[in-house]
Amino acid sequence: MTDAAVRTVDTAERRTRLVRRHLLGGPPAAVPPLDVARTLVALHSTDPASVFLSVAARSTATSADVEQALYEDRSLLRMFGMRRTVFVFPADFAPVVHSSTTAAIAAKERREMLKLGFGDGTVPDAWLDEVEASVVAQLAGLPDASSAELAELEPRLRETLVYGVGTKWETEQAASMRVLRKLSMDGAIVRGRPRGSWTSSQYRWSAAEPHPDAPADAARADLVRAWLGAFGPGTEADVKWWTGWTLTQARAALKAVNAVPVALLGPDGSAAGTGYVLPDDVDPVTDGTAPRAALLPALDPTPMGWQQRDWYLDEACRTELFDRSGNIGPSVWWQGRIVGGWAQRADGSVVWRLLADAGAEAEASVAAEAERLGAWIGGVRVTPRFRTPLERDLTA
Repeated sequence: MTDAAVRTVDTAERRTRLVRRHLLGGPPAAVPPLDVARTLVALHSTDPASVFLSVAARSTATSADVEQALYEDRSLLRMFGMRRTVFVFPADFAPVVHSSTTAAIAAKERREMLKLGFGDGTVPDAWLDEVEASVVAQLAGLPDASSAELAELEPRLRETLVYGVGTKWETEQAASMRVLRKLSMDGAIVRGRPRGSWTSSQYRWSAAEPHPDAPADAARADLVRAWLGAFGPGTEADVKWWTGWTLTQARAALKAVNAVPVALLGPDGSAAGTGYVLPDDVDPVTDGTAPRAALLPALDPTPMGWQQRDWYLDEACRTELFDRSGNIGPSVWWQGRIVGGWAQRADGSVVWRLLADAGAEAEASVAAEAERLGAWIGGVRVTPRFRTPLERDLTA
């Protein structure tokens, strides 16, 4: 495509694409949790509640449906992925994530573990290999086990690893945490049903079949292809940030899928750089969905899908909805942009506040969606793991 043929994509079209492709327009339908995850590529799982509430915002599926997919059908898999973050992926997409991203994270995790000490010195290679093999062997004969139960079977998991030996930052950590995390990155074990409700992160562990190896460059192309299908147009900076790759890797993946450049416009109509779409996604996308407010949870994949966010996030909302580390809290959306935030109080009520003037229709829709979400959550109490100024203020 020559420079003269580069198409312009304005903010209105980007918001339309977001609404249509992220299932945020029209009444929620009976979309299975697997299809919600596939549509969004992945669901953030750093906060376990985010997985369930991301589905609830887009579907009439219940929490039991999500648990069925995660723990019974195993059609959804919780694993480390982009930016060393825990996500939930469609199980058949996990090999792509592993080869493109997680394998390199696992290799780095191993190098870091071997630098830790048992009071002094470093962790021997042989020790780590033996403990990992023992844990996998123990789980092979069990349906699942908690970290504490595995430590009973493999006592070396109780040993203490020391960070920064001899420095002012010296701290201790149980070996179980690092060993089990590394094995999960390898795909040798997988997180199962947690203790307590769906907001809990006290997972049990099960044995798993390691992911098949694939060329990393081909897997990175597959991941970018999926991301562009859901999030395009996006910039090189967006791809680099979302994946956690180097800029060279991001550019190579975009080239491998023959990504087509488009000229982006900002909310004020000014030039906003170059974005990329898939070759079969160049044509304009027009609106065709009924407007509906959406209450998305903390760390939902939609607001966390791009590094450059000014086309859907007003600056006035940023300080209220993000914590100091850049984690977004619960957000209220209307027609492809963030207009406020929400929270659940101790009495179970879902409360919200608009930070931008969205009109009477939007306010009525937010109120209706808050009522629907409150009924969906039921008797469970949800407190985001990363709390933000507005969420704290709404629950005070």
